Amino acid sequence: MAVTVSPSADGDRDLIERLMQLYLHDFSQFDERELGEDGRFAYPWLDAYWSDRDRRAYLFRVDDHPAGFALVRLTDPIEMAEFFVVRKYRRSGVGASAARQVFAHHPGEWSVSEIARNFPAVAFWHAVIPGPFDERTHTDGAIEQRFTT
Repeated sequence: MAVTVSPSADGDRDLIERLMQLYLHDFSQFDERELGEDGRFAYPWLDAYWSDRDRRAYLFRVDDHPAGFALVRLTDPIEMAEFFVVRKYRRSGVGASAARQVFAHHPGEWSVSEIARNFPAVAFWHAVIPGPFDERTHTDGAIEQRFTT
């Protein structure tokens, strides 16, 4: 399985928006998100990843098939805003490979956060973060890991 991570081009926006719907559907079990009247989940920041200088979108492919995405905010520290791997490729190493490739695009101080009760996400990031990390739990229940790549 060849996993590639590439910066998203303007032509990838619709594909990432469709993948975002799958991601938000999965995520709705943790954040009480509701479907809109149009049958879609809202994500008001998506367009900013193609217009703001401090945001980047990455598309994951496995053997040329769409497999997920990452949305990164170039803040201090760099923030993994969203990260998604389609179910077919979970627990196969695709997510770990994709995460490491995204980290390689932006060496430096990073922050990754999860909802505490999203146990699979917490376990994933504990396994994937390259090296030691500091972890804290925020008052809103989010768990954050900070580390350097």
